[in-house]
Amino acid sequence: MGNPEAEADGLRALAEQRLGPVVRRREQMQPGTTDQRLLDTDGGDSQWVHTDPWRVMRIQSEFVEGFGALAELPSAISVFGSARTPQDSPEYDAGIRIGRALVDAGFAVITGGGPGAMEAANRGAREGKGVSVGLGIELPFEQGLNPHVDIGVNFRYFFVRKTMFVKYAQGFVVLPGGLGTLDELFEALTLVQTRKVTRFPIVLFGTAYWSGLVDWLKNTVVAQGKASERDLLLFHVTDDVDEAVALVTKETGPNTP
Repeated sequence: MGNPEAEADGLRALAEQRLGPVVRRREQMQPGTTDQRLLDTDGGDSQWVHTDPWRVMRIQSEFVEGFGALAELPSAISVFGSARTPQDSPEYDAGIRIGRALVDAGFAVITGGGPGAMEAANRGAREGKGVSVGLGIELPFEQGLNPHVDIGVNFRYFFVRKTMFVKYAQGFVVLPGGLGTLDELFEALTLVQTRKVTRFPIVLFGTAYWSGLVDWLKNTVVAQGKASERDLLLFHVTDDVDEAVALVTKETGPNTP
């Protein structure tokens, strides 16, 4: 004969708790129900706003806000570069000229909305009477959107913001920048390499600044078989504003909805 106590333990072990799409068993079952926790106001606990399920709602709301604000943009190019670029530098001047040239070519300009190179590109777009967009990010050190942004959206999450840069742009122009700029650059290169996006030109502006990185990619990454020779064709490097604009816009023409 079987052991009744063992059988009872087995039945208890198979008990399930269904919380929406989630199934919990054995020691992972929780007391109470979702409705009970929702309606229970004892203790005034506000920690629920910091839990992962609530974060999903925040993330969803950021996508909705971003899509809503940017869905009706004309064709656009995202311009990246350092927030630390001085206003009296050649790089800042190049940012202004690139922003204006993109507008003249029929494109809106999207940046991270901050100071430095981003401000320069927004300034060029605004002075050229075009659409100047800034996608800001919540940081420990507040920067705020630069005064040349006409449409601005602030994000809590980097990955939501990065989605907007790619979804609403037809290409990237990358001015000299730091870790954030490199993050955006390699994100775009990976998306093109893996064909997550197609016909997405990427232009690095400033041969002196980018030559070391290009040499490393060619002589180390490709040479050791970590990338293919054709991956070096995913981007272009130039010092000429007109060439940069021509390269980044050659595979896609401007359009307005």
